[in-house]
Amino acid sequence: MIFVLDAARVKETALSLGFDAAGITSALPLEAAHEKHFRDWLAAGCAASMEYLSRRVEMRFDPGRLLAGARSVVCVAVAYKPASVPSRPTRGEPCGRVAVYGLYDDYHGFIRERLRRLGRAMGGREEHRFRACVDTAPLAERALAQRAGLGFIGKNRLLIHPRFGPQVFLGELVTTAALEPDAPAEGGCGDCRLCIDACPTGALRPDGTLDARRCVSYLTGEHDGPIDAELSGRLGDALYRCERCMEACPYARRAPARTRTDFGFHPERRWLSLPEVARWSPADFDRVFAGSAVTWTGVERLRRNAACCLKGSSHDRRTPADG
Repeated sequence: MIFVLDAARVKETALSLGFDAAGITSALPLEAAHEKHFRDWLAAGCAASMEYLSRRVEMRFDPGRLLAGARSVVCVAVAYKPASVPSRPTRGEPCGRVAVYGLYDDYHGFIRERLRRLGRAMGGREEHRFRACVDTAPLAERALAQRAGLGFIGKNRLLIHPRFGPQVFLGELVTTAALEPDAPAEGGCGDCRLCIDACPTGALRPDGTLDARRCVSYLTGEHDGPIDAELSGRLGDALYRCERCMEACPYARRAPARTRTDFGFHPERRWLSLPEVARWSPADFDRVFAGSAVTWTGVERLRRNAACCLKGSSHDRRTPADG
């Protein structure tokens, strides 16, 4: 028996649960071009040491492999552009910058719990099965979100929502319920290349490829061991991750700030003393980042990053203050 629901009510329920946008697509496989591009990207070595990306590639582009009998995917987005972030300190010890998303509580639990609530709310008197996914599941979530009408994939390789821009967390509810799909999103970056020009290491290529081996976000968040000297000198003040390509995006500048208060925000994490972080113990790390997605990176990588930033020019007071 196929369990049929009203798609509009499902999306309304998603918004009431704390999501800022919701769209629906089928659980049919994504277009073959997506998988080919991904496999070519892997073959070129652009995934760096992220070997987990090469596992279950077929599943990544076929939501039906995640859940037997799946018919639909509800794609959701949580906007996280803050109303403001602290400016870079002009006095005291040199400081390193933590990416905006690291200032929030861990979005994985926030999104997963609400997706499960959405799945239960869809049940009614009928039985349906569902699986809640965040970015730890093997799904091509940006391609699915685009097919569900939530936005287009920009030259910065991020999903760009027409209203909320690229500062969105994504999640998916794969379900056996049959829901009317939304039309795929249209649009694109056109001739704009501000994100490419803003990338400090050339990781973003004009052909739309992201080379993780040169990406500051990857290097400071996932790479183990020493950072190549040529690249470490370009970290600037990036203590944890990098959002230069996002900040340069016109959609990001026009996007409204998040006004909901159901998602914990900790602005005091934005700027941290580099000499202090370089000496941190695991207890120091836990004290600052408990409950944050930054905990996935660990104290050893953050200490390494602080040392790299100290060797660079991040403490140059001639640099304009960050807003």
